[in-house]
Amino acid sequence: MSVMDSILAYNKQFVKNKEYERYETTKFPDKKMVILTCMDTRLLELLPRAMDLNNGDAKIIKNAGAIISDPFGNTMRSIIVALYELQADEVAVIGHYGCGMTGLKSEPIIEKALEQGMDPSSLDDLNYAGVDVEKWLQGFEDVEENVRNSVDIIRRHPFLPANTPVHGLAISPETGELTVVEKAE
Repeated sequence: MSVMDSILAYNKQFVKNKEYERYETTKFPDKKMVILTCMDTRLLELLPRAMDLNNGDAKIIKNAGAIISDPFGNTMRSIIVALYELQADEVAVIGHYGCGMTGLKSEPIIEKALEQGMDPSSLDDLNYAGVDVEKWLQGFEDVEENVRNSVDIIRRHPFLPANTPVHGLAISPETGELTVVEKAE
């Protein structure tokens, strides 16, 4: 049985037994916060528990490294939508120590893609289209500096509502301890 088959079998029982009822909430975050964090599997349950967040308390956006690489990309759009349309009024960027994006270089990913059948001419096409693939796949050297960078991009965004608090934190994936990197006054 594949992983997806076991998920679908479990889901049938979940719905049949009405286990969803304990998670019912609205689309509006009770604590009026939108959080950008990393997709690291260690944070799936740890981050909400460490922050005393329950289902429905916050909008949580996840990507590799909690990075905003494009001020007008999907991540920033999600933050703006949460602030204007989904009743969030505070933002927190939460990176974590020991992140897989720390020190990540693009070359090994490109090599693996080519080994797994990516057409090498695709790289030329992307470069021609103005995509800096090496920069796009690049990680960062310091998690706290990365958090500061993402916070700065959010704070400077022309669509950010005036007086919106934007905070930056880093979490330990071992203990859940939060370190304040940038706190809005």
